[in-house]
Amino acid sequence: MMSGMTTPAFQRARSARAKQAREEAILDAARALGRERGVRDVTLTDIAGAVGMHKSALLRYFETREQIFLRLTAEGWRQWSAELRGDLERRTHATAPEVAEIVAATLAARPMFCDLLAQAPMNLERNVSIDSVRDFKLVTLGEIERIGEELRRLLGLTEPQTVDLVATATSLAGALWQMATPGPRLRELYETDPRLGHAIVEVEPRLRRVLTAFLTGLDAQSAGTAPNNT
Repeated sequence: MMSGMTTPAFQRARSARAKQAREEAILDAARALGRERGVRDVTLTDIAGAVGMHKSALLRYFETREQIFLRLTAEGWRQWSAELRGDLERRTHATAPEVAEIVAATLAARPMFCDLLAQAPMNLERNVSIDSVRDFKLVTLGEIERIGEELRRLLGLTEPQTVDLVATATSLAGALWQMATPGPRLRELYETDPRLGHAIVEVEPRLRRVLTAFLTGLDAQSAGTAPNNT
């Protein structure tokens, strides 16, 4: 049971509004458990217990555990995109290192989203209906396009380049977060054996370095292919 959460008596939702409220309660419970334990360690039974219902009752609202967390991943995309675009929109100019820093910082500030980014392609998308996957992909595509508009405005990137940047940033953020949270036993091993010090990862600095190199490379590529007017 999650710390700090009560278990209300379950009553089946009998109206559209009540059903929506029940779905939100389930999402809230999954979100809190995911932050506390890590997404992969949260079961459907855990979520049902936190909301105060039997697992079979929860399945009236969500088809699987994975659908719950896929919904939260879509929510994370919207929230991260809004924060990132809010920062970029305030700028009339930005360099490649500055954009890399903003992208890295906004992702690293959302640890559960980073966790979900790693889980989504590995298992969340694989145990839900095709309609759920379609809905999720359409959300991500929409947010990538919105982010891309700002990246094209500030850095003059092409559409494929913006897609590559966002894909690199989000996939690497997910992988780095997993590496940065190995659990207490492995962390102790890495910290006590000097030969394994490289296994201790800080998400934001490494992500910033990689994205800076990526964007700097695009700058160099564009300069190298620009037409010679002399």
